[in-house]
Amino acid sequence: MEGYTPRSYGAAFADVYDDWYSGLSDAEVSADVIVELARAGAGDRRPRVLELGVGTGRLAIPIAARDVDVVGVDTSPDMLARLAARDQAGAVTAVVGDMVDELPDGPFDVALVAYNTLFNLETEDRLRACFAAVASRLAPGGSFVVEAFVPEDPPRSGTVVSVRSMSSREVVLSISEHDPEQQRAFGHFVSFVDGDRVRLRPWVVHYATPNELDGHAAAAGFVVGARWEDFDRHPFEDTSPRHVTVYALTR
Repeated sequence: MEGYTPRSYGAAFADVYDDWYSGLSDAEVSADVIVELARAGAGDRRPRVLELGVGTGRLAIPIAARDVDVVGVDTSPDMLARLAARDQAGAVTAVVGDMVDELPDGPFDVALVAYNTLFNLETEDRLRACFAAVASRLAPGGSFVVEAFVPEDPPRSGTVVSVRSMSSREVVLSISEHDPEQQRAFGHFVSFVDGDRVRLRPWVVHYATPNELDGHAAAAGFVVGARWEDFDRHPFEDTSPRHVTVYALTR
């Protein structure tokens, strides 16, 4: 998308992210899973967790509340400003940077990338590089937890227009373009608020199947330790729309 940069998403969504996406999953359940993995990896040490694309801290804050050191990296100063406002105790260490070239130094016991954030990397090479960068920051035997959607089969193609939400004062439309050959989709959420200006909220994703992610993981030294449909650990099946995969570092 012309003019779109890694910071575009955060600038466009920071003010509505918590309202729109607070119900993605049970943050407390998700935090329990991450902390369990981190404690198992840390042994007698205080566990350390790295969240890629930490955003407003939906998961990082409850993870930190469980006596775990949490570092969150995000390209968006707007998202991190929201995180700081929510994290009054300063429990989460926030770092401005991308999730390939600017990851903070480890070692970490768990790295986490939640809710499709990994697909913000716009090429296959960047996906592969992300797995390698995470592997270099993990402690021996650490885990990389990836939560993402499973691409539709057959995938969408062309232009899709739909209504995201509607109230007496606001209508939000979703307008997107889908290129299955490139495994890319991009679009806008267009907000019409009575008496206010039209607001465009752009997004871009480059998606991958679980098998493709497994290949990138293997190249970086990971094996699949577990795969569920969600953080509630429901079994992953052929019809599952999402997956939570725990990649275990073999070194």
